[in-house]
Amino acid sequence: MPRALLSVSDKTDLLPFAQTLTELGWDLIASGGTADVLRSQGLAVVPVEVVTGLPTMLGGRVKTLHPAIHAGILARDTEEDMADLQRHGYAPISMVVCNLYPFENTVQRAGVTLEEAIENIDIGGVALIRAAAKNFQRVTVVTSPQDYGQISALLRTTGEIPPEVRRELAAKAFAYTRNYDTAIHAFLQADSPALEHLPDSLSLGLVRVGQLRYGENPHQDAAFYGLRPDAQPLRGELLGGKELSYNNLLDLDAAWRAVEAFSDPTTVIVKHQSPTGIATNDTVALAFGQALASDPVSAFGGVIAVNRTVDDAFVAALNDLFIEAIAAPNFAPTAVEALARSRKNCRLLRMLPLSQPDRWSLRSIRGGFLAQTIDPGDPPDATWKVVTKRKPAPEEMLTLRFAWKCVQFVPSNAIVLAQSGATVGVGGGLPSRVDAARLAIQKAGARGVGAVLASDAFFPFPDVVELAAQAGIVAIVQPGGSIRDASVIEAADSAGIAMVFTGVRHFLH
Repeated sequence: MPRALLSVSDKTDLLPFAQTLTELGWDLIASGGTADVLRSQGLAVVPVEVVTGLPTMLGGRVKTLHPAIHAGILARDTEEDMADLQRHGYAPISMVVCNLYPFENTVQRAGVTLEEAIENIDIGGVALIRAAAKNFQRVTVVTSPQDYGQISALLRTTGEIPPEVRRELAAKAFAYTRNYDTAIHAFLQADSPALEHLPDSLSLGLVRVGQLRYGENPHQDAAFYGLRPDAQPLRGELLGGKELSYNNLLDLDAAWRAVEAFSDPTTVIVKHQSPTGIATNDTVALAFGQALASDPVSAFGGVIAVNRTVDDAFVAALNDLFIEAIAAPNFAPTAVEALARSRKNCRLLRMLPLSQPDRWSLRSIRGGFLAQTIDPGDPPDATWKVVTKRKPAPEEMLTLRFAWKCVQFVPSNAIVLAQSGATVGVGGGLPSRVDAARLAIQKAGARGVGAVLASDAFFPFPDVVELAAQAGIVAIVQPGGSIRDASVIEAADSAGIAMVFTGVRHFLH
């Protein structure tokens, strides 16, 4: 009779699968709690300790780590290996059904201790899975309850598992143990000083969570991959509207990264990953009006992120603007109902907190990947320096700090014009900084008079300062560091513009 070894932490659908194996003439070996569950339902089970001839040890930590088990799994279908088994009184095992201690779920709990995490690092299960997966030419390895149905159907109809299915299950098993080890590594390294630098090897262990309707264009396939099978895109919960698209996710990610940087009530509007307007005010509804005024034409068809609850006042402020999606930490029930009535296709994404902030960002390039640490804004030791004869007035300095924060989220070359806690003109993603400044000034129009200007990088020439002077801009913040800083400062002094150097650049490509 063929033998199956069952040792599972997740016992979902275990009983009907085990019953099928029994009905088809399989002998069942099971360990610990798995054996108890099967016996309680009247199934004939041989305990692991009967096979090994030894009791479980160390409080159950050692059960299956024994030649009687691993020789039975690793034996190839050859005369030599089978003779070896017989000589030692062992028998082959043809199927291993195993999943692991819930390490990932354990470490996600608030307040989990190091001791609790360590106790949920599975050793024997990983060894069983890897042994069975290595010997997939003879052994079937099953790591997910989702595969029970397919295995049962094949055994009922053909009496065997085809080689190509065994190979597919083995690949799935190795991915499962890889992801498990990656999660353990991430937890143990979570507070390590080494995380301040990029590691020598970067293991992601990504699993496909869901298929997207299409990519950037309808003729491109796309999917969302996460570190866990239950990962949610952007760590958000979709409360209403259509399914999130590839482009929605990119835009919402850009909008949420920007709005997270502000502590006051803030609204960010993004179109094609570039902010069209950012504003802070007493409420996100008031901030929305200011953010929209920054570029009402480009805002059409964009996405919105706010860092406060979306309420009825915010919904009313939207008026008839077409918006693809809204991300917020919460939505008032009445606001969800109102949006469902007036904007049934608008995606509503409630953002959930991250257990740990992102540390790295990854981008694919031809033939590989680029990794970098996340830009957290200015380093703690960054010092602003007024370099012009005129110093910014206190109100101007507040607006300069706001504009400087905004410009970090605009693609380079980036220019932001701002007044009273709101952008009034944004120019970015252009090869020329002068063109980006012209665009921002054009968007601002008359609101540029008395505004401040932020640039994500230094000015190599005085040209942007000259444009700013013509537009009525009163103060500028930029990194400084150009070989022509002196001529740039001279141009600002001639125009009576206050200028601050930050000593920090914030490119975003």
